[in-house]
Amino acid sequence: MNQEYLKTMLNSVRHGGLSVDDALQQLRQLPFEDIGCAQVDHHRQLRQGMPEMIFGEGKTAEQIIAITAAMSAKGSNILVTRLDKEKASQLVLVFPEASYHADARCLTLEHQPPEQQGRGAILVISAGTSDIPVAAEAVITARFLGNEVGQIYDVGVAGIHRLLARREQLAAAAVLIVVAGMEGALPSVIGGLVDKPVIAVPTSVGYGASFGGIAALLGMLNSCASGVTVVNIDNGFGAACAASLINRV
Repeated sequence: MNQEYLKTMLNSVRHGGLSVDDALQQLRQLPFEDIGCAQVDHHRQLRQGMPEMIFGEGKTAEQIIAITAAMSAKGSNILVTRLDKEKASQLVLVFPEASYHADARCLTLEHQPPEQQGRGAILVISAGTSDIPVAAEAVITARFLGNEVGQIYDVGVAGIHRLLARREQLAAAAVLIVVAGMEGALPSVIGGLVDKPVIAVPTSVGYGASFGGIAALLGMLNSCASGVTVVNIDNGFGAACAASLINRV
């Protein structure tokens, strides 16, 4: 339930299109609604400026459909992350206006265009092509939250000239999300080139001694570049939420 939804409802009461009792019935479901499998937080948009978003992994398609229906009834835009193709196909049958972004493993359902809230552009950068699923999750999430988003893929330190050729694009961004696996060196390099916040995302990409992303995580936490912050392994979603808050007008 976002501000526009509430304004529309209150104006309907003012002009007689909606009774006070009907308005009260809708408001009774604030701040949350118990639908059995979940406690849907309809108040989050008002508190944080972003709606509750659905983590699809570990939930059944039926549970995700129920949560999506409850949020849609309140006019909320929907973002489901970590959603596989099988579950996505079931959701699209129920909500045919939804879009599935296979590279990001995300589904979006927009009842109204996201309000543009960014003061600049968020730039998402991946070190390798194998890091794209995590980077794409960050791209979809940041756009869903009302930001202008750019992307640069496959510019890791093994071929640093690929990154240096994009210096102007790096400098123009307001916030940078840098996604890397292996040894996780790319955020440190970029952190030394720009005067903007850098959010580093370690990925689980790499050979055995990368320990499922722990090597990249530790490398990023020990970055010698000032202004680099780090989120959890493979957490493109969390990086985009943090970047959106930094970028907000």
